[in-house]
Amino acid sequence: MTDDEYRTLAAFRHALRRFLTFSEAAAHQGGLTIRQHQAILAVRSRAPAPASISDIADHLMIRHHSAVELIDRLVKAGLVTRSTSRDDRRRVLVSLTPQAEAVLKNLSATHRAEIIRIRPLLVDLVQRLESR
Repeated sequence: MTDDEYRTLAAFRHALRRFLTFSEAAAHQGGLTIRQHQAILAVRSRAPAPASISDIADHLMIRHHSAVELIDRLVKAGLVTRSTSRDDRRRVLVSLTPQAEAVLKNLSATHRAEIIRIRPLLVDLVQRLESR
């Protein structure tokens, strides 16, 4: 590894941290924690099928019981509903409420715009790493 490669890696990690900080601030502005935002995005990404709590835990890379607690908070906030799978009564399925859909739509548009804005920087950094 050269000094320039270390600088490029550091710049890439810094750009990712800036995006994550942006994402956290956007989530808070939308009335959510970053984890709640990630959870409703994970649920929405499974559409049209509902997501199971295990799906959410896997997607967020958290333990099942942590996902259960997160879903409990989202249910209390009126952002998701739970149902039991018809195929497997032990499996709990999670669906978004219209309120969550609206919040997620706004957050996703904001995130998409930010990703498009920072794309040139990220592509440049990746290309610099590839050329080594």
